[in-house]
Amino acid sequence: MSTFIVALCSILISAAAQFSLKAGMSADAVKTAMQQPFSTKTLLTVLTDKFVVGGFLLYGIGAVVWLWVLSKWDVSKAYPLVGIGFVVTAAVGAMLGEHLTWSRGVGIGMICLGIWFISNS
Repeated sequence: MSTFIVALCSILISAAAQFSLKAGMSADAVKTAMQQPFSTKTLLTVLTDKFVVGGFLLYGIGAVVWLWVLSKWDVSKAYPLVGIGFVVTAAVGAMLGEHLTWSRGVGIGMICLGIWFISNS
């Protein structure tokens, strides 16, 4: 499997982790807990939410996969590809109803251009 494909898998796993964490933090029990003063109970409510746990697990898997990428490529080539995660996250967020501003769209376009330059270096 090509290093680029493995890098892309790691990045997509990390983007999925963001949406899992967001789902967890949007759960009613977590929202209620977050409105209270910080306490051990608040922390446990957050850390035991299935989507928060799933998000952390996905991040862990993505990190392990990323280690393989770093074993094959220079970090100066690999790390800028993480920008793909910003693009994917913004696109999925827009599909889920998040507002995509003009300036955010321009920024995403610039990220894409940068990824193209780096991938061709």
